[in-house]
Amino acid sequence: MRIKKIVGLFATVFLLGSVPINAQDNQDETYFHTRELPDLLKWLPAPPDSTGEAFVHDVMRYMWGKSQRLDSIRASIALRDAIWNLDTTINEFSEVFGLKISKEETPEIYTLLTRGVRTCDKIGGKAKRYYQRRRPFMVMNEHMLSTWEEEGLRTNGSYPSGHTIRGWSLTLLMTEINPEAADTLLARGMMYGDSRVIVGAHWQSDVDAGRLAASAAVIRLHTSPAFLEQMAKAQAEFRRLRRK
Repeated sequence: MRIKKIVGLFATVFLLGSVPINAQDNQDETYFHTRELPDLLKWLPAPPDSTGEAFVHDVMRYMWGKSQRLDSIRASIALRDAIWNLDTTINEFSEVFGLKISKEETPEIYTLLTRGVRTCDKIGGKAKRYYQRRRPFMVMNEHMLSTWEEEGLRTNGSYPSGHTIRGWSLTLLMTEINPEAADTLLARGMMYGDSRVIVGAHWQSDVDAGRLAASAAVIRLHTSPAFLEQMAKAQAEFRRLRRK
């Protein structure tokens, strides 16, 4: 019996450790609980149905995404953007941000970004579960470019795009820290969302909804005194390091 309890505890710890960041709700790692974020079901339009003009646009954008796979450079960026790891995404954005970001070398910026993005990550889960929209690769019965994602995404709703929520919220936060790099950061943020169309993980309307959701989450962040305090620290750290 004691052995069974130990095995059960080990399994629980393992499973918790494997839960995606956006499924966790640890207030120590975020600025708000999920229930404190804007409710997408109350204001975000429902995804297009399969008979309307908007869905035709989704299909046309899916075909555009497939054409982008022929560009090896763009395809490689889309594959890197598919990796669901916050440190990896921050590293991808660091070049256009203008500073290498790490927990050791830029602790205030790193704290602001990781805690802020993890908060924004949580805004999309309720809508995903409610709509359970089927993803493009499922509807088209074709493989994604990022084939390793397929199994996990089959049971994960497509609307809104969680990757886009993450990428766009990171974009907005980085832009606030370094407004001089706004144009390049915003361009990279748009590219990050488009990557989800290119790999076949999302419809364009999923990506568009993800950007709206992320914007709403970032607005909510600005009502948190702890967030505003950390943002000031991150901006001061950035100015100090840039002077060097």
